[in-house]
Amino acid sequence: MTKTILHIDASARREGSASRDLSDRIVKHLGGGRIIRRDLAKPLPLLTEEWINANFTPADQRSDAQRDQLALSDSLVNELQDADTIVIGLPIYNFSVPAAFKAWIDLVARAGVTFSYTENGPKGLLEGKRVVLAIASGGTAVGSEIDFATGYVRHMLGFIGITDVDIVAADSMAIDAEAALSNAQKAVTELAA
Repeated sequence: MTKTILHIDASARREGSASRDLSDRIVKHLGGGRIIRRDLAKPLPLLTEEWINANFTPADQRSDAQRDQLALSDSLVNELQDADTIVIGLPIYNFSVPAAFKAWIDLVARAGVTFSYTENGPKGLLEGKRVVLAIASGGTAVGSEIDFATGYVRHMLGFIGITDVDIVAADSMAIDAEAALSNAQKAVTELAA
């Protein structure tokens, strides 16, 4: 069975980005199959009142304009649904995720599509998928009290049903880039393909 990898990069930097380099290495290490590419350096739109109204209109009652409003979101959700593994190159900006990644989350976290509400609370609908987060930061240690990125990403992925999350970190690069990159490369080689 051929696996499909969704490769997402969230760094605003297209050249010289540690998170992009790391996510590329991970995709090559995992190998094989089909690769769907999503580069968030080409910004996604922010949610608007029109989008929200379209999203909360039952699918069979949406106008053509409302379907157009949701077309990009539908495409992003389809990419997630088609993927077995999602590799996310994610820099930490100002202790959290880049705005482009937050925009992606807003467009894929949809009630009735990627999660549902039950009497026991929300239930993610994208179960059985694996995520590898390729995290890069200048001065924020992953998992530290000032890292507001990884906890948020884990929570949001779990919210839509994805709980199998590995983190490969090149963190605190402003302190010791060589050690950070060496540790990250070692972690890549230890990932199960």
